[in-house]
Amino acid sequence: MLRAMRKHAKYFYVLFFIVILTFIFWGVGTVDQPTSVSVAEIGNEKITVEEYWRAYERARQAYRELYKDKFDEEMEKKLQLKESILNSLVDERVLLISARESGLTVSDKELHDVIINDPRFMRDGVFRKDVYFRTLELNRLTPEMFENSMRLQLTELKIKRLIWSSADINQLDLKDVSGDDKKVNELKQLILFDKRNTVLKSYIDSIKQRMNLKINKDVIS
Repeated sequence: MLRAMRKHAKYFYVLFFIVILTFIFWGVGTVDQPTSVSVAEIGNEKITVEEYWRAYERARQAYRELYKDKFDEEMEKKLQLKESILNSLVDERVLLISARESGLTVSDKELHDVIINDPRFMRDGVFRKDVYFRTLELNRLTPEMFENSMRLQLTELKIKRLIWSSADINQLDLKDVSGDDKKVNELKQLILFDKRNTVLKSYIDSIKQRMNLKINKDVIS
């Protein structure tokens, strides 16, 4: 069981990382790209084919780095990578729409505090503006693009934490847990991870039921 839970967690974190990267290319609010083909529409929001393929290629690269030569076409099919990426992109967009509808926001101060405490922009433990701008420039990002992406990430994290707060470990969950302290603590974390995932999925599925959701898999087949 422990091995299966570890594997599940590893796959989840890879997909989570991939989807976070796509925020850089997505602005706040309605995506209005009339000439771009959509792979999914959630209300007035669109996930374009271009966004999807960017996420897909990043996922393939991330899995190749993680599994080296073991990641091949057979493993990709087993992971149902194309479908997993699409589902993850839709779920993340649903969460952000829900957060916006709920009035959940990230203040300028919250955003500022995260950026100035980001180790990538520090030298000798101190935030440096010149390092910040140079790092963004090297990654072909404007401050506006990066800060929009960070605001989205923080918003998503806020709503996830609210949802996760309803999941907790009880004695029934631990009835079959045994071993030394390290193993028990590791199992507790994996059980909590699994319960949080379940609660999050239930929340997203309930939101989807009231949204006008259209999926066009043909454009990525």
